[in-house]
Amino acid sequence: MEWIIGILAAFLILLLLKLVGILRQIRDICRQLTFLKDYDSNLMITGQEASGPLRELMDELNEMLDRQREQRRRYLKKEQDISDAYTNLSHDIRTPLTSLNGYFRLLEESEDPKERARYLSVIEERINSLKEMLEELFTYTKLKNETYVLEMEPLYLNRIVTETVFSYYDVWMEKGIEPEIDFSEEQMKIEGNAAGLRRTLQNIIKNGMDHGTGKMRITLKRQDQWAVVECINYVEHPEEIEVEKVFERFYKADEARSRTSSGLGLSIAKAFTGYMNGEIRALLQGNWFSICLRFPILS
Repeated sequence: MEWIIGILAAFLILLLLKLVGILRQIRDICRQLTFLKDYDSNLMITGQEASGPLRELMDELNEMLDRQREQRRRYLKKEQDISDAYTNLSHDIRTPLTSLNGYFRLLEESEDPKERARYLSVIEERINSLKEMLEELFTYTKLKNETYVLEMEPLYLNRIVTETVFSYYDVWMEKGIEPEIDFSEEQMKIEGNAAGLRRTLQNIIKNGMDHGTGKMRITLKRQDQWAVVECINYVEHPEEIEVEKVFERFYKADEARSRTSSGLGLSIAKAFTGYMNGEIRALLQGNWFSICLRFPILS
C-alpha cells in the first residue's frame, strides 16, 4: 500500500513540476507579447522548452504577428504613396498656378481684344490642366484604397477601343497627327469595366501624344486567347526613357514637356489593368515606344 502511495505522490510531484513549467512558459510568452506591444518590436516569440500545444500556440502567435506586421507595412507604404502623391502634385500645380496668375494680370492690363482673347485661351488651357491633374490624383488615391471594388461585366473590347480612339480625332487633327489604325474585325469579349478601360486607353493615348512626335499606330488584334491593344509612337530621344520605370508614379521621361502632367497616367493605367485581370507592358525598340495591353478573351 505504501509503495502505491509513493508512486502516486511521485506522479503528482512530476505533474506539479510539469504544470509549473507550463505556467512559467505561459508567463514568458505573456511577457514577450507585452514587450512587443509596448516597443513595436519586430522580434518573434521564442521558447526553447516549449513543446506540444505550447509550441503550436507560439507558432500561431508568430504567424499572426507576421500577418499584422505585413498589413502594417502595406498600410504605411500606401499612406506614404498617397502623401508623396500630394507632395509631388502640389509641386506640379505651382507651375500652372504661377502661369495663371501672370496671364490674369496681363488680361487686366491689356485693352487689345485679340490679346485678351489669346490670354483667355491660355487661361482656359491652364485651368483644364489643373483639373486633369486633380482628377488623376483622385483616381490614383481611389485605386490605392484596399476597399475599392471595380465592378466587372462582360463587354466587347472592340467597341470601347474604337469609341475611345476616335474621340481623339479632333485633337489629332489640331496637332497634325495622322495615326495608323489597325483593328481586327473579330468581336472580342472580355471581363472588364467600361469606365476603367476607357480611362486606361485615354491615359495611354495621351502619353503617346505628350511624348511622341506625330507618328502613332494603334492596333487591336487577337493572340491565341488574348485580346491585345497596342499603342506605338515615335520618340526623338529614346535614350531619355527608362522603360522599367514608366509605370512608376510621377515618372516623367521629359520634365520640360510634362509640366501639365501629373506623372500618374501610366501608373493609373497599370492599376486599372490589374483590376481587370489584364497585363500591361512597355517596350522600346529604336525610336519606337509602345504600350501593350492584354486581356483574356471570354469563351
